[in-house]
Amino acid sequence: MPSDAKLRLGVNIDHVATVRNARGGAYPDPLRAAKLAEEAGADGITAHLREDRRHISDADIDGLMEVLTVPLNFEMAATAEMQKIALRHKPHAVCLVPEKREERTTEGGLDVARDENRLAHYIAPLREAGCRVSIFIAADKRQIEAAHRIGAEVIELHTGAYCDAHAEGDIATRDRELEGLREMSAHAHALGLEVHAGHGLTYDTVQPVAGFPEVMELNIGHFLIGESIFLGLGPAITEMRRLIDEARG
Repeated sequence: MPSDAKLRLGVNIDHVATVRNARGGAYPDPLRAAKLAEEAGADGITAHLREDRRHISDADIDGLMEVLTVPLNFEMAATAEMQKIALRHKPHAVCLVPEKREERTTEGGLDVARDENRLAHYIAPLREAGCRVSIFIAADKRQIEAAHRIGAEVIELHTGAYCDAHAEGDIATRDRELEGLREMSAHAHALGLEVHAGHGLTYDTVQPVAGFPEVMELNIGHFLIGESIFLGLGPAITEMRRLIDEARG
């Protein structure tokens, strides 16, 4: 794969809904954020409908399916309720993520190897409905190979440990985590999986990951929504797009 292949940017709008829900009103509107992200160059929109509906709501998913002209990446736990919602909407992509109600954000990747048989049966109807199934996992060879065996088309590598180590100034751990992401991106690509990455990426950490030729998409949310307070959402996304394209080129 050529290193200059365009890298897609998916913008996660969950935390626009977090701010809205803090007051229980209608503003800020995640759908408006999604349209602004499209205009700023996002190649897709990501939204995680959590079981406790702490940010994105069912009505948000309904609205996104109606207004988006770029693909929706629907993040969800592997539950019967979420499968039913996904099958009703048939979004472009479904990304299975681990979910614990007590966590503030997704803390790690899905343990596919431990739950391989159930997940294989779980994703089958989603694939039959035409959804691209992605699995959010750690950069771990065992998990990647399990995701491949169950029939996932895409994996999204969890970049959180790399980003956390960078933020903490732990250079040795940061470099070790980055090398693991590099090696596992290549391994997944060799198996025929499409490789995505995300979680915790910022202007300071995005370029090394964007430079991996096997990575075809980055999904970034919290940082961009935070930066939009200072820059505006469009300019925040435009700068991320610039950094990604620079790293790819």
